[in-house]
Amino acid sequence: MTSPPTDVDAGAEPGLGLHPDRLLPSEPGVREIARRLYAAVRDLPIISPHGHVPPQWLAEDVPFADPTSLLLSPDHYIFRLLHAQGVDLADLGVGGRRLDEEASRRAWRTFCEHWRDFRGTPSRFWMESELGDIFGVTVRPSAATADSIYDEIAARLATPSFRPRALMKRFGIEVLATTDDPVDDLAHHRALREDDTFASRVIPTFRPDRYLEPARTDFGELVTALGASSGEDTGSYTGYIAALESRRRYFVEHGAVSSDHSHADVLTLTLEQPEAARIYAAALRGEATDAEATAFRRHMLVEMARMATDDGLVMTLHPGVHRNHSSATLAAFGPDTGHDIPVSVEFTRGLHPLLERFGTAPRFQLVLFTLDETVFSREIAPLAGFYASVYAGAPWWFLDAPEAVRRYRGAVTETAGFYRTSGFIDDTRAFLSIPARHDMSRRLDSAYLARLVAEHRLQEDEALETAIDLVTTIPRKAFKL
Repeated sequence: MTSPPTDVDAGAEPGLGLHPDRLLPSEPGVREIARRLYAAVRDLPIISPHGHVPPQWLAEDVPFADPTSLLLSPDHYIFRLLHAQGVDLADLGVGGRRLDEEASRRAWRTFCEHWRDFRGTPSRFWMESELGDIFGVTVRPSAATADSIYDEIAARLATPSFRPRALMKRFGIEVLATTDDPVDDLAHHRALREDDTFASRVIPTFRPDRYLEPARTDFGELVTALGASSGEDTGSYTGYIAALESRRRYFVEHGAVSSDHSHADVLTLTLEQPEAARIYAAALRGEATDAEATAFRRHMLVEMARMATDDGLVMTLHPGVHRNHSSATLAAFGPDTGHDIPVSVEFTRGLHPLLERFGTAPRFQLVLFTLDETVFSREIAPLAGFYASVYAGAPWWFLDAPEAVRRYRGAVTETAGFYRTSGFIDDTRAFLSIPARHDMSRRLDSAYLARLVAEHRLQEDEALETAIDLVTTIPRKAFKL
């Protein structure tokens, strides 16, 4: 591990940067408008239609263990940047490693000692909000303040008001979507739905990626499990399709509103049924070629769209990620540990076969996300500006940062407007960062709308209505909530 940077402010114990006007325009007149818009949306309930918080946390309402396992270990935004500074992921509890008290404190000290490395990042904004707004921390993280901040957070986590359900209520989260494997029995979701004392809506999301990729070495095992959970014989392509349809219905019955898909690309095609069955059978024998496996996956995206027209699940796509870029990190810590890297992507030609069949289907809705912001104005906005079924997904994952959000609004609004977008998506495993992320979005949208008012492109009453719709009616429509 490299030596931590020297914190020149450590002795002074300066405060956090929680200025009430953070992210609002600097021009006084525009700022006043933005303040009024932000005040109207600041405390509205949070709708989070795409995220990764474990439903078990809320179903069992078990107290959080310590600051590190809550705030650092699950947050890839935090630990990937620490890794870039030479910190061993094992020392941060990444990959499900359990740290004892001493190791947990040491990890927290490491984070605080590296606080300067987060300057200018959205992680800095979110963490400051978490520390200050949620835990009442008033000093800046540093080598000198690390232990006192740790103790302050740990003391609060031991109280009933900081258990998951209490925080859910405090954050004002009206809807929280999780991301779930197709064979999950959804027992935790069922427990929450049947609990009359729990007011929020926690809904599963159908994530079938692994089951659509016959190039995987474990594809046979996966579809066997799919068959067991659905009661269908997945030894044939027909049974495989029936199993997926069955599990989607099961998710709908348990409150799901969307399916989530992330593949290397969104090229789509339709195979004739005999050809799809042939490739499927070859995949089960481990004999499908790379070209056949890729064709099958692209065919299955169209099949997912077909199923969506039947069961009504909103289809969300977020392609263009080189998963598990570091094989050594994957072997040591598993997937989703900070080394998924964006690549360029194409939508217009790739989605044409899918949209030719279902783009104007009455029940079909498709939300397009990307890690490649070059396609916001060139492809996503024009698609959302024509097809009633298509929505421009919010900037997320590497793009959920202030400057990228501003660029998104400028790139998308001119072609698709505000009402063909998805609303903000926090896409996080870091539960306590949810209000900070949504607050950031509300501030940035208030600032964007304020500038339109100041430039006499909108009346303020229109901007106010839009600001409210961006956090209420727009996500509800995009995700059929």
